[in-house]
Amino acid sequence: MTEDISTHDAEDDSRNADLNLYVNGEIVHRDDAKVSVYDSGFLLGDGVWEGLRLYNGKWTFLNEHMERLFEAAKAIDLDIGKTRTELIVALNETAAANDMADGVHARLMVTRGVKSKPFQDPRLSKSGPTIVIIMEFSSPVTGRALRLHTTPFHRGLPLTQDPKLNSHSKLNCILAGIHAQKAGADEALMLDPQGFVNTTNSCNFFIVRKEEVWTSNGDYCMNGITRRKTIELCRANDISVTERNFSLVDTYGADEAFITGTFGAQTPVCEIDGRPIGDGGAGPVTQRLQQLYKTLVS
Repeated sequence: MTEDISTHDAEDDSRNADLNLYVNGEIVHRDDAKVSVYDSGFLLGDGVWEGLRLYNGKWTFLNEHMERLFEAAKAIDLDIGKTRTELIVALNETAAANDMADGVHARLMVTRGVKSKPFQDPRLSKSGPTIVIIMEFSSPVTGRALRLHTTPFHRGLPLTQDPKLNSHSKLNCILAGIHAQKAGADEALMLDPQGFVNTTNSCNFFIVRKEEVWTSNGDYCMNGITRRKTIELCRANDISVTERNFSLVDTYGADEAFITGTFGAQTPVCEIDGRPIGDGGAGPVTQRLQQLYKTLVS
């Protein structure tokens, strides 16, 4: 039986048992980090977040992450209460408190804050926002390849919940992930409302056919920063790439497949709906993109 793996599997690191986190302007030990049970994020998933990587003392694509965070906050009418510069200072203070410089993943979360009553009306959020930064020593497990399973949970229309919004409300994607795991896979492959292949429950999705890289047209997926950088690397290095609609038939016949995300960069896919993809690991195009990306962020 194939061992279950996760998109976000990381190498064990004992230092993570003794971390300091950022909670509303204070650096506190992870055992003392607390938010109210009345917090909007806990009660309703009312908030936005970003995942960031620290490589060689630098936050990778920091400006793009800050831009996406503030754009998402504006979209849900949430006042972060801090400038981009102040949030960057908070990130750096948290890293310094943990003596971190490389191989680090940070999750920067902003909710609408503490509510006066446990109901959804945003006007009940009387004290906020709540800002938390969880920062861990986190390096992806090497040599892994994921098994995907197509689920009936689709990435929805923007008029319901725009999939481009990096919100705390992830139940649709969680249900997709559960469906895939019950089927014996590692991650869910999600379709768009027209039935075209879109994304996974946590990352953006690519296939390679005859050395051409395909990804969805982007209408129904998270506007992933690693996704965009991968597309740009293809274009800058004479690798044919296209954003287009494609079906499961196209996907099953792919020579390679991989997913992209801030944590794992480009992670190969070895199986989709029980059909093998490639030789079980990263194919030649995927390997080339992994190396190009590594050079980009180093």
